[in-house]
Amino acid sequence: MVAETNAEHETLSPRPGFAVRAYQNRYLPLGARDVSAFLTVTGQGLAAHLATPPEAAEIVMIDCSGSMSMPATKIAAARRAVAAAVDTLRDGVFFAIIEGTGRARPVYPATGLVRADERTRAEAKRAAARLVASGGTAMGNWLALARELFATRPTAIRHALLLTDGQNVGEQPQHLDRVLAECAGQFVCDARGIGGDWEPRELQRIATVLNGHADGLRRPADLADDFRQLTEAAMGKVVPNLFVRLRLTPGTRLRFVREAFPANVDLTDQVTQLDERTVEFGTGSWPEQDTREYFVGLTVDPDTDHPVGEDIQLALVSLAATTAGTTEPHAVGTPDSIEAHWTHDAALSSRVHPKVAHQNGQEELHTALMAGFDAFDRDQRAQAEHHWGRAVRLATLAGNAEVLVRLDPLVTVVDAAGGVVRLRDDVRREDLLRAAMSSVIGTRSPQASDELAHPDHGVGGPDRTCAHCGRICPGTASYCGACGTPLPEAAP
Repeated sequence: MVAETNAEHETLSPRPGFAVRAYQNRYLPLGARDVSAFLTVTGQGLAAHLATPPEAAEIVMIDCSGSMSMPATKIAAARRAVAAAVDTLRDGVFFAIIEGTGRARPVYPATGLVRADERTRAEAKRAAARLVASGGTAMGNWLALARELFATRPTAIRHALLLTDGQNVGEQPQHLDRVLAECAGQFVCDARGIGGDWEPRELQRIATVLNGHADGLRRPADLADDFRQLTEAAMGKVVPNLFVRLRLTPGTRLRFVREAFPANVDLTDQVTQLDERTVEFGTGSWPEQDTREYFVGLTVDPDTDHPVGEDIQLALVSLAATTAGTTEPHAVGTPDSIEAHWTHDAALSSRVHPKVAHQNGQEELHTALMAGFDAFDRDQRAQAEHHWGRAVRLATLAGNAEVLVRLDPLVTVVDAAGGVVRLRDDVRREDLLRAAMSSVIGTRSPQASDELAHPDHGVGGPDRTCAHCGRICPGTASYCGACGTPLPEAAP
């Protein structure tokens, strides 16, 4: 579904085709104040109005600290990865390479950004081949220089790659936080870790604030292909940024915002207040066609009086995009609403929308993965085994194959459905870090209608009751949206 319905208007309009849909169970028991909704945002035909590819800018930041030479295969792999990224740039894209140590130094060009062509690519690869590992690590300085360079191309689709093998020990955490706040919304950044000494939460933090994706590589030899794929994806982006806006009714407050897919990360700290009642968060750049999902929580003030038995709008959800060649966002798509309906009918108010139940399971999975990582780091093997067993069970229920693949080097699965695993004896640090990074990998929510039918109408079969916590769940659910416990199969 695209936002514009008039075919002629679609062809001539400079605005892309976006749509937003809100899914929820609007029914609440009397006295309830918390409301949650699942948002699906889609974009289709976003490049239809473009006669030529949009202006783009790419910056590659390479950790050149001393540890990148231990072993030397890391800095060698980094040089090859830079060359792979540079070769993937299309002609005319502005780009730069930054050497990252305790400070940030432009490697190529000496100042500013340069257009990609046959000559500049060759010069850039020669400069990258001379990268030497010597110095400390201060990622905030690298990002600050990238922001300064990107500022020279304000209407470009701006993307950065950041590679590190260590932790951000060369500066205070507050400095990195301050720089990230200044960079937010200015460019998208994907972060990568190699080796076994980097900190997952640092890279996740950078990628979350900058609308990118963070991950780790099992082997330095995998880095060139990874950089090539990331650069190819960046070259396919056609919309610089899309904002999701919520216009809250008086007496309604935003509790949280999470991205649910493709990443599963908390965006609450990235929300911007536009006016007394309107908030927004950026989603980063978009390719020609994509779908992303978000989970939103609202709270109604206790003093707000709402009638029983009526649909009450709590928030209007709308979209605004910056199109190629512009810096100011324009409204796109048709708004949707998040509503509440207070009712005496417990059968209605106790149900959980399948998309919301899916997200509850994703958050349980995230918690289990990171709890296992932390326990293993503390040498609490029994606790790590327990948490990763729960992660295997939740990932199996959700169909999250990537998490199961990443847990395989850490545990032997005895009973996936029951969450019974055994720790392996030969766990590599690189595999441990990659498993931790899988905690932010989201999966698509199940297909579902906007509305939950009344239980008597039997959509997806009769309701199922969780044996663990007593929650009444819809017949379409396979596990409890409140506690993650597997639900009994529906009677034939």
